[in-house]
Amino acid sequence: MEIKIARAPFAAVIIKLLQGPVYADDKNAWRELMQWQSAVQEYFGKIGIELVINEQDGFARVLQPEADEHDDNPLPRLMKRQTLNYEATLLAVILREGLEEFDIKSDGNKFYLTQKEIKERIELFYKEQPNKSKLWKDLSKPISSLLTIGILKLNREDATNKDNNKYEVKRIIKAFISNEKLEEIKNKLSNYVNPVQQQ
Repeated sequence: MEIKIARAPFAAVIIKLLQGPVYADDKNAWRELMQWQSAVQEYFGKIGIELVINEQDGFARVLQPEADEHDDNPLPRLMKRQTLNYEATLLAVILREGLEEFDIKSDGNKFYLTQKEIKERIELFYKEQPNKSKLWKDLSKPISSLLTIGILKLNREDATNKDNNKYEVKRIIKAFISNEKLEEIKNKLSNYVNPVQQQ
């Protein structure tokens, strides 16, 4: 006789977390996560996954720590490593700086930019350079990369003029780029500005 296993009451939020970050504005999922936080944490802990919840910025995600080099029986990778090329990294840094400025100057919670405004921020980054980088020439690829990993969310699309596309910069960008990491990356990127422009 087939044994029917009861579904865990927090199954939906487990699946959502495996799909990507969960945000506080997804009220049902966030409420379920807060209600079952210990059980969800225990579930992921048993399979070697870490649950990270940032209540201040309103997001949660799961991470798979790197295997210990002394572990004789390392777990297989469940989650893909997320890597960004130069252009996508540069765009992420520019957006991270923008979010920092927004938090200082605004009382709002959500930070929006149009594609035109993103271009203007890139131009400011290159204000001392005679030429623009490849990032300026084709924004679609790095924007697509940041959409895929959840740093950007398309809020409004204009099919006739992409410059009017409106994006929300999601606060999970802080998990990818801390303040310390921001300065480190900016220093590294400054060494690549000229070589990239000459390509």
